[in-house]
Amino acid sequence: MGALHLGLLALGLVSVLLSGYAVWRDRPLEWRFALPAAVAPVGAPVLERVFDYKASEGVAHAPAIVVEEGGARIVWFEGSAEAQPDVDIHSVALTLGPEGWQAGESAAYFTRDELGAAMEPRQLVVTLGNVVENEARQASVFATVVSVGGWAMASVADVQMGEGGPVSARKLNLSPFLNRSHLVKSPMVVYADGSHALPAYFEMGGTHGTLVRFGAEGRVRDTRRITGPGKMIQPMIVPLDEARAVAFLRDFDRSDRLWISRTQDGGQSWSVAEKTGMANPSAPVAAVGLGDGRILMAANDVEGAGDLRLLTSEDEGATWKVVTVLEPDTAGARYPMLRRVGEQFLLTYSHDTKRGIRAVVFNAAWVAAQ
Repeated sequence: MGALHLGLLALGLVSVLLSGYAVWRDRPLEWRFALPAAVAPVGAPVLERVFDYKASEGVAHAPAIVVEEGGARIVWFEGSAEAQPDVDIHSVALTLGPEGWQAGESAAYFTRDELGAAMEPRQLVVTLGNVVENEARQASVFATVVSVGGWAMASVADVQMGEGGPVSARKLNLSPFLNRSHLVKSPMVVYADGSHALPAYFEMGGTHGTLVRFGAEGRVRDTRRITGPGKMIQPMIVPLDEARAVAFLRDFDRSDRLWISRTQDGGQSWSVAEKTGMANPSAPVAAVGLGDGRILMAANDVEGAGDLRLLTSEDEGATWKVVTVLEPDTAGARYPMLRRVGEQFLLTYSHDTKRGIRAVVFNAAWVAAQ
């Protein structure tokens, strides 16, 4: 055997050993949900509007909530119209101090040019859409990014923020089709091993929801589909216990009903989505678990455009009770985002038919008193 053959054999052996080492040290995913502590209805009831904003022109739409030390940040996209080349991401900081909640001045959070310059590799960003917090690391968000075409050609970018804007960004590798046609809308899901999953959705052709599973180091490790007979998008996932969760889905085909899918194995597999009895004008919902099978939801649950209402379920989403009407049908209020911030809940949504952003804070005592 010559030197060349010995060299090739040695390289092959090294490759096998390295592959074996990578498999050995790779920690398999743990498919058990982590559940936050239940929020008790103690103290005086609180309901307070903490932010009310209207764009001078164009749209201000699809608000998200980034939980920060001492409060939260509301983030939305704003421009002349949705999916246009002048859309940037704006935000406002909400802080909780001795005098209660205070809203700062709204301003650009990051622009298309800033994000394009921070992308690795650097690239053109034509327009921006929905943003959600990356809860796996500080000062980071997932943004819906379009570099060519429209929403059906969007990608999801993981954006690390700094003092003056984005400092780095990379697109998640989610699709073999040029890594296109994934978007985000809903908050992340936390697992018992400290890792996270991101609800996303695929919008080209066979539209469906997707659970994007990350490892502890933050890279994409797995994806699982959430499908149904219609065009299932924008899954809002609420864990019920370590193994079970429900996903509420919007039907892009407008079947005028909210859809639900369930998992019994920590999100590894999902039932085919079924219609619920709740009316839904093809609009996303926002929901959080309250413990013991109870769920709190903000939704447009009336035929047509629909009031924006707050509802509770005591039976894991099977039936619902209306808590209050947050905005009447005439307010054009949609796209709610609901997050727990400390011992209170922060709810934000678009109003005036995508022209403005509102936010309210309330506690469990107020919900129980209704």
